[in-house]
Amino acid sequence: MLYISGARLVADKQVRIASTKIYGIGLKKAIQVRYRLGISGNIKIKELTKYQIDQIEQMIGQDHVVHWELKRGERADIERFISISCYRGIRHQDGSPLRGQRTHTNARTCRKQIRK
Repeated sequence: MLYISGARLVADKQVRIASTKIYGIGLKKAIQVRYRLGISGNIKIKELTKYQIDQIEQMIGQDHVVHWELKRGERADIERFISISCYRGIRHQDGSPLRGQRTHTNARTCRKQIRK
């Protein structure tokens, strides 16, 4: 097993597929990283050298916001919405759906209320 940015990557998968397990890296960013480092398209994680793994870690750390930094930024945005008391902030506080979904009969898990 290989850990990059707090994500466990499966050794039997291709690099572009396995690196999408990192929070904040999608398929497009994974392909860009692989292309910039000159790693073959069909190579698997277990076939990478230590040098290539270090290059991947370094590039992801420099160029992309991933894992805890991304989660911290999302949490800061939610706190900002709550502090300025905008509609989305109030809905976050109440635990209600934010984007206009129906709440009369649905959204039981979002509201966290006891059924009648």
